[in-house]
This record gives sequence, C-alpha cells and structure tokens, in this order.
Amino acid sequence: MVGAGLFPKRAERPTSTNLETRTSRHHSASAEAKACGQARREANVFPVSLEDHLGDIIRKARAMSGVSAAAAASAAGVTETELSALEESGKSAAKINFSKLVPLIGLNPQKLESIASGWLPAQTDLSLWREIRVFTTAGEGLTVNCYLVWDEVQREAALFDTGLDAKPILDTIAAEQLQLRHIFITHSHWDHVEALPKIREVWPKARLHSGSKNAPVDQRNKTAEIIHLGGLRVTHRETPGHAEDGVTYMVGNWQEDAPIIAFVGDAIFAGSIGRGNQSWELARQKVHEQILSLPPETLLCPGHGPLTTVAEEKEHNPFF
Repeated sequence: MVGAGLFPKRAERPTSTNLETRTSRHHSASAEAKACGQARREANVFPVSLEDHLGDIIRKARAMSGVSAAAAASAAGVTETELSALEESGKSAAKINFSKLVPLIGLNPQKLESIASGWLPAQTDLSLWREIRVFTTAGEGLTVNCYLVWDEVQREAALFDTGLDAKPILDTIAAEQLQLRHIFITHSHWDHVEALPKIREVWPKARLHSGSKNAPVDQRNKTAEIIHLGGLRVTHRETPGHAEDGVTYMVGNWQEDAPIIAFVGDAIFAGSIGRGNQSWELARQKVHEQILSLPPETLLCPGHGPLTTVAEEKEHNPFF
C-alpha cells in the first residue's frame, strides 16, 4: 500500500468520525467501482500478489526509521535515482546491498530477503469456515477488501468494512436470505466506508461498530464487549497507529473448531504493515501486541492484498 507524501501512489481521503451520517465525498469511486472476484469462497481465494512490493516496504521502513533517501542509497550501494526506481517499481537493475541497508531502516534481513525472493502467503481454502465471503472492490487505482460472515443456521450476518461498492454485498445478502445485523468498521478511512451510505439505505437497523471516540455513543466499541452472531462470537482489540480509530475484530466459535478469523483493516498486510499515519512506533507495537499474539493458525483478513495467517507473518513479515 502506498499513499501521500513519501508514498505518492495512493492519497488518503478525508474521513468522517460519525459513520452514521457520513455521505459519499467521492461519487466517482462508487460509480466506477467494479467487483473483482465478488463473494469468493473457492480454495484459490485471490490471484495472489502482495499489497506492498519490495520497494513499498523499503520506502515505508525509511519513513518509519527517519532515514533519508541519500543515506539509504549510500548503504544499499546504489544511486538515489536507482533507489527511487526500486521504491517505485519494486525492481532494480542494480545490485542492492541488503546487509547494510536493512539494519539502517529497521527491518529483519532474512524476512526481507524472503520477500525479495518472491514469498507469497499460502492460498486459503475458505470452505473451512463455511459462511464467509470476500469482496474485493476496485476504483481510482486501488482495490479494497471487505468481508461478510454469517451464522449458517440463524442467517444473521455481519459486514466488516464496506469497500467501494455496495452492490455485490447487497446481492449476496439477498441471495443467501440473510439478515444484516452488524456493520463493523476497522477504521474510517474513506476507501473502507465508501459504500456505507448505500448499505444503510437498505439495512438502516444494522448496528454500527466503530473505534472512533467521536462516533455516537451507541456506535462506539465497548471494552470487553462480546457480540453474538447466532452461534458466532465477535470481540475486538484496539489497533491504532495507521488510523487513530483502528480496530481488529475477531470472530470465533466456528463450527468444527475452525480457527479464529481476525479482520485487521490496514494494521497489517501480508509481508508488510499499513502506513503509520498516526505513529509508526504505535502501529508496529499494536500489531505485535494485539494481532501477532493471536494463535498461529488465526486467519488474518486485511483491507488490501491477500489473506494470511499469524504464523506466516511471524515467519515472513520483515517489520517483525
């Protein structure tokens, strides 16, 4: 994932902390959004590619560590132009001295080498959890994931973020004859809540859940709260850093003892982390304490890029 300033590929949109009354600031995103692989359930969930390529990771790590392009290029044994090309494309014609660069920017050398060698998380067979759908919507040069889960017997459903396009979500709810009871927001950046107004038009009584301290009281997550979704249980952990209102939601008590699913927003991606808009140190700390402390088999569902697990991120994510 890349963004404004040091990360010019993706600009953050202004966000609203009142999710109930938020209106779309960017109608073109909704109008142009296309569902990419709507309602995925098959074993090959995504055409797998990482959200952040090698250059994105290095650029984020430089920002996190406060290392200038000149200092990083010198350590890597390349020119600033060559470093810039690497950060932009993820590829370099010049040989990079990772052994000197990596300690300078605070990454794990073996794990970064794994990323450079083409590591990808194992593809996930979602049939283990039965009733979960992954929606990947696209618009304005980015793709965003959101997720729908439900109790198989009672047909009560919960949505985790909304992405850019409400249609595939609403179509699935109708086709499966579900009742949308809850909408959980991992953080209020525009691309994660763009479709919220249209979903609320159809399901106005669905309860909203948010980590924003400025949200209406009835929308704020409560300490140690457990939400029951039929036989499923939803809990949460605060994971600020990328966003002040960042939250990770865990869904457990699946049939046949399937592992916990954690909806992590942009706190962590496969092989990387979200940009430290609020604080790089806090972002890294909260992922370590609140997400990587979950059981190794926990399925991590990020806001961008492929699904992964706690075990894979502990082994391969160079930020940890």
